[in-house]
Amino acid sequence: MTNHYKLKNIKAVQKNTLKEKVITMKIDGAAQGQWSSLLLELNLMKQAWKSYGVDINIKAPGLKNVLNHGTKVHEDIEKNRRSGK
Repeated sequence: MTNHYKLKNIKAVQKNTLKEKVITMKIDGAAQGQWSSLLLELNLMKQAWKSYGVDINIKAPGLKNVLNHGTKVHEDIEKNRRSGK
């Protein structure tokens, strides 16, 4: 057995033994726009940290709707424009 193989196995065992960390946030007094912005910012952070091997799960009321609406990339611009005839 090579040292590389042993180190790889040790890292795999260590990775499986990491404890899950939980953060609880209680938001009070935020307007709807602030709430949406907060959820979108947390989602951006989740995507950025994923490349470092961090898996973040977000649970919040209205999260699915906010992410569906807030992460669109100009999908309906052409539908709403009038023709220049």
